[in-house]
Amino acid sequence: MSIDQFAAHVGLDWADKKHDVCIQFRNGERRFEVIQHTPESLDTWLNTLHKQVNGRIAVALELKKGPIVYALQKYPFITVFPVHALSLARYRQAFSPSGAKDDPQDAELALDLMLRYPEKIKPIEPSTGELRLLQQLFEQRRLLVEDKRRFVNRLINTLKQYYPQPLEWFSHRDSGLFLDLIAKWPSLQLLKRARANTIRRFLNSKGGPAVKHTESRIEHIRNALPLTTDQYVIEANMLLAVTQVKQIKLVVESIKVYDVRIDELFKTLPDADIFKSLPGIGPCMGPRMLAALGDNRNRFNCAEEIQNYAGIAPVTERSGQKSWVHWRWQCSKFVRQTFVEWAAKTVHTSYWAGIYYQGQRSKGKSHQSAVRALAFKWIRIIYRCWKTKCCYDEAKYLKALKERDSPLLKT
Repeated sequence: MSIDQFAAHVGLDWADKKHDVCIQFRNGERRFEVIQHTPESLDTWLNTLHKQVNGRIAVALELKKGPIVYALQKYPFITVFPVHALSLARYRQAFSPSGAKDDPQDAELALDLMLRYPEKIKPIEPSTGELRLLQQLFEQRRLLVEDKRRFVNRLINTLKQYYPQPLEWFSHRDSGLFLDLIAKWPSLQLLKRARANTIRRFLNSKGGPAVKHTESRIEHIRNALPLTTDQYVIEANMLLAVTQVKQIKLVVESIKVYDVRIDELFKTLPDADIFKSLPGIGPCMGPRMLAALGDNRNRFNCAEEIQNYAGIAPVTERSGQKSWVHWRWQCSKFVRQTFVEWAAKTVHTSYWAGIYYQGQRSKGKSHQSAVRALAFKWIRIIYRCWKTKCCYDEAKYLKALKERDSPLLKT
């Protein structure tokens, strides 16, 4: 997108209460203003500026999403150019070695970056409404998963204070059986009062693989000794443990609601079949990968851009005679985790992926390093399928490897 097609260019330094802006008009004149962060103030300012310049407006700011971005995207004559926060900080440091910082100055620096490096700062091109919904659902689900992890860690710490035995009996501390046990018998004293048949029926009520551990758990309960007999310590921690169990159960149920909605939405998207065709993708990884790539085919021009975006491509630093390689720090950790976790699954579901993984391991690489190298290879295939809107075909890819006389198939 040419930066010259806009009637005005704006640099915006956002804040919770107000926004500092630097406006540059076509004649080169610059003007500084302060806008209050209310829908009414933003609407008045944007419409007044639009009437004044009589054309489209480019706005540069440090965000890709958030309230101010959503507010700006409401107007068809606004195009948002996100500036990386680290780039802006280093740009500011280049002109202010003393460390001086001011909001109007940051707005002007964001404006300068957009004008001077238009090939580096690309505008936000919104995806379809359904895909934006899918992306937000995954972001919110991720927050719930982090909440569950935090609550489980708190419950583990609470049980260690007075009732550590269940932590030894159960390896999955967020399972329904474990949580129900704590809720029903929140102390060892209460658990030991229950009859063995009552405990047996309870442990077998969920079914599944846990049933085979029932008798050993009953034996451990019979021989268990309390960590403390201080009733005041036990009562306080019992109350906290039961409360934390309720919190975990509520978050788990909320995650299930998100999973159902994500699955329903994923099935309606036109690109769903592309990701369903990938080996070992499963009901979770497919929507996650689609949300990571989006449906805008112009977003990435080559597979390398996806590898960099996902943090899979390594970074090389050279200085004089020294050179070292490290993994990419500035990237979406959730997107990188998505590609790496899925690549690990393909080791057992894709013929060539299993061979490649074993080849990496035979070179002395660790499991994680081998899986990242495999993800690097997979991204090239995914990019091709995504760009051409074609489903993945393992047999077709193996045939192509054979025709190219790939050394991979000679292993």
